[in-house]
Amino acid sequence: MTSATVPPLITVEELAGLLGGPSAPILLDVRWTLAGSDEPGYLAAHLPGSRFLDLDRDLAAAPGAGGRHPLPDPDDLQVALRRVGLADDSEVVVYDGGPGLSAARAWWLLRWSGLIPVRVLDGGYPAWVTGPSRPVESGPPAPVTPGTITVHPGGMPVTTADGAAAAADAPGGVLVDVRAVARYRGEVEPLDPVAGHIPGAVNLPIADLLRADGTYRQVEDLAAALATAGVTAAAAAGAPVVASCGSGVTACQLVLAGELAGIPVALYPGSYSQWCALGRPVATGA
Repeated sequence: MTSATVPPLITVEELAGLLGGPSAPILLDVRWTLAGSDEPGYLAAHLPGSRFLDLDRDLAAAPGAGGRHPLPDPDDLQVALRRVGLADDSEVVVYDGGPGLSAARAWWLLRWSGLIPVRVLDGGYPAWVTGPSRPVESGPPAPVTPGTITVHPGGMPVTTADGAAAAADAPGGVLVDVRAVARYRGEVEPLDPVAGHIPGAVNLPIADLLRADGTYRQVEDLAAALATAGVTAAAAAGAPVVASCGSGVTACQLVLAGELAGIPVALYPGSYSQWCALGRPVATGA
């Protein structure tokens, strides 16, 4: 199975049709907020049979010189993925609380690990419980047989701080910062010690790629937004295209949007939080 045969998104209608059948995927609930894990929300109600992964504990290493959400050690990630029953050929659907950032991070990490059939539930848990009555469960998950997945890092392109700077400086290259405009410009900074952005980065707020309900916009709208940010031209010229955000989580949504539009985008996992931790110069303004 190739990535081209597995679209990165699945609708609630499509998922509802698969659950209970012979092709039912493994469901992973990765709900998370800036305040931390939303495991209480999972315990209160979740999609039937879903298993919980914590972004801070399972999908990232400890904060430090690598940023606020550095990539997890592959061995640690493998332990977490086996705990929820994944095998090398598992088909997986991940969902979060709606905005899509933690689901995109889980999607990206699973793809980076070598697992191809992974999709994000478009709109997340809110989309599942909106409209027609669909089943939910509460309480801890039922025990699962430990998985056998082997994590093989490298399934998705990544870059370092130097690579991000090079993308911003390269002729035709582009480093895309998906944070909100005010954070990009350095007008506010609620999380990192220095306000601003990586010099040379362009701003494409992730909200520009999403509808009000948290679902992704139509492919043609995504393509238009990416073109405006210079992504399409850079990719066509073979120049580097890199996604960045605050800590490497929301930027995964840009990678996913790029895949929907047929444009490969590398992730700078450390993103702005690592850039600040390294003491590198920042820029402010538009």
